[in-house]
Amino acid sequence: MDDILTRALFALIAGLSGWGVYSFLKSRSLKQARKISTSMSFPTGEPFILYFTTPDCVPCRTIQRPALQSLKTTLGEQFRIVEINAYEHPDLVKQYGILSIPTTFIFDSAGVPRFVNHGVIRKERLLTQLQQVMTFESSTMAIQNRQRAA
Repeated sequence: MDDILTRALFALIAGLSGWGVYSFLKSRSLKQARKISTSMSFPTGEPFILYFTTPDCVPCRTIQRPALQSLKTTLGEQFRIVEINAYEHPDLVKQYGILSIPTTFIFDSAGVPRFVNHGVIRKERLLTQLQQVMTFESSTMAIQNRQRAA
């Protein structure tokens, strides 16, 4: 019995450690992206997804790109997709701290990165992230309009 509890404890510690490292790397990527985004000329005025991919990435072709296209069909012109070929732009890959291909960053309409997803991410998760960005921006605009009117 003690052997099972010891193994379970080690598994729990390993899992929590892995989650902690992943969370740290994710927050580090967002911090790096925030520094870089101020010097880059990405589209502003609407939220966008910065999508790092490569031509030979099978998960990109079979899962990620279809998810992005489906999201575009669902939301239409409410956001843009900026696709970056990681082979052609290794400097951006390094600057953004890309850990894996595909990687997606969700930017708000001011060009500030709000979410990062290392690896394949499903349409539903991307939709939730974009909706959070759009909802935040809508509520911020409403507050600013009320303050101006007062």
